Amino acid sequence: MQFILAAGVVVYLTLNLIHLVRVGSVKGSLPYSPFISVCVPARNEERDVGACLTSLLKQDYPHFEVIAVDDHSTDGTGEILRSLAGEFPNLQALEGRVLPSDWLGKPFALHQAIQQAKGDYLIFTDADPVFEPFALTTAAHAMLARDLDMLTLMPAAEFGSFWERAVQPVIFGFITALSRFKKINSTDHTSAMGFGAFIMVKREAYEKIGGHEGVKHEVLEDVMLAKRAKRAGCRLLAADAKSIFSIRMYHSLKEIWTGWRKNIFIAMKKSILRTLRHICGVLGFLVTPYLVLLWNIWQGTGILWTGFALLSLLMSLTASIHLCKELQLPRLNAFLFPLGAFMMSAIMVNSMFQVLIKRQTEWRGRKYST
Repeated sequence: MQFILAAGVVVYLTLNLIHLVRVGSVKGSLPYSPFISVCVPARNEERDVGACLTSLLKQDYPHFEVIAVDDHSTDGTGEILRSLAGEFPNLQALEGRVLPSDWLGKPFALHQAIQQAKGDYLIFTDADPVFEPFALTTAAHAMLARDLDMLTLMPAAEFGSFWERAVQPVIFGFITALSRFKKINSTDHTSAMGFGAFIMVKREAYEKIGGHEGVKHEVLEDVMLAKRAKRAGCRLLAADAKSIFSIRMYHSLKEIWTGWRKNIFIAMKKSILRTLRHICGVLGFLVTPYLVLLWNIWQGTGILWTGFALLSLLMSLTASIHLCKELQLPRLNAFLFPLGAFMMSAIMVNSMFQVLIKRQTEWRGRKYST
């Protein structure tokens, strides 16, 4: 059974990644450069927002603006935004308005940015990615060359602490595994995915789907924005774009835990059975191959069963090493993945408790009913 599970997961992951589009960097001028508005919500982001905005403001793209919204930060975020606005004329630093009771913070911050935006194309990003100077040129080229209505991109991941290297790759791999790229990028299927680190959309398409007002109560506003676009008949592409931007999402186990807890059970459509099934799948693929092999060796079950157990472990390790390669981590980091699988499972259970028992989710000091 363990061998069948491992083989099935490896085959599925291989077939899924075949359909993953990788956006390569494009440098230089384009035949047509539409005006782009980059919208950045920022709440208590003093650690990262300066580097993020500076990288955006130093783009080699000819026609763009950046609109950053200070969403009632209690740290130095607002001062950083105002300082950069004094240095770069194409940056607007907005003070966020009072959050209405029927809105969540991030959608409302982006809604405010859009009200000031002049672009024919809109980009929604977070306050912590760092962009290469040719990022906007590359994204605009992809939109125009492929005649897209919406483009959502996955960044390169950066890792610092032990817990980042143990837990984050497992979660990233899990999200990638659940993203069925063939269906997401097909106009004949309703599947959709949005990555909050980068969503680019034509203004007319954005207005067609009701903008952020249509997702004002969604914790997963990025995914729901993409789903609304797909249902409206918009052409969507979800792609890998490691060459144009990177992100270090969280810096500690506490940040990892609270960051993913807020939405991972919601991403499971608040289904207990779905969540437990995925927990079993992750543990079954990353943890039990070690246990089964040790049990077979200890019990002396013979060369056949021990061989199957060893082969299962080798398949799990091969997939883990390939993920390390994708994330530019040392191969030995794959041996941290069983620990990462346990921690991810615990976060999923905690997220389930928050949503079903406490009936709330929390982020950046705000609590929202679920």
